[in-house]
Amino acid sequence: MSRFWERFFFVFSYITQGSSYMSPRAYAIMHRMHHAYTDTERDPHSPNFSSNIFAMMWRTRNIYLDIDRRRMQVEERFTKNLPNWERLDRWGNAPLSRVLWVAAYIAFFLLFANSLWWFLLLPIVITMGAFHGAVVNWFAHKYGYINFRLKNTSRNLLVVDVLMLGESYHNNHHKHPSSANFGRRWHEIDPVYPIVLLLKWLRVINFPRANTLAPEVRPATH
Repeated sequence: MSRFWERFFFVFSYITQGSSYMSPRAYAIMHRMHHAYTDTERDPHSPNFSSNIFAMMWRTRNIYLDIDRRRMQVEERFTKNLPNWERLDRWGNAPLSRVLWVAAYIAFFLLFANSLWWFLLLPIVITMGAFHGAVVNWFAHKYGYINFRLKNTSRNLLVVDVLMLGESYHNNHHKHPSSANFGRRWHEIDPVYPIVLLLKWLRVINFPRANTLAPEVRPATH
């Protein structure tokens, strides 16, 4: 991206993530570490080293904060070509910012919720980033099917991918981590991929043509 579009998407991410805002730089480092150290003790979010989903997410939170606040020494290979806007990251991760977003969500529910049952969704709205991360990083390493035999526990969660927008095709993603299309078989539809292609066509982003390919594969035998 150009610097203009990079800053645009920083602001866009802050507005749409709200109380769940995560620094693109810190998240990218953590994600690269996950691929490099999958299912080992150095993996920031592996179910193999946590007793339950809440313990894994708490461990992930602590590693994220250590990276974001520069308390963790990070290998140079994980920091290359990353977007960085420290002032926005500081504000997005500040307690005041998160409290203001929570207040805005509560006000929205009070104004528009026509039943008290809707308020059961409020905790999920407030913690959407952690909720989404828990589904992908816990369940997509424990349940589902595999297309590729890999030296890790990644799996595809087809039944919930309508909520994950392609991200729960986790086995595919670990096999082809640079691919813009997370789907690999005819029924694995990545709804974000057409948007990526549109942004490329508009010259907002650019990536090698090889990353757009999504060859058909046969499912692996369990």
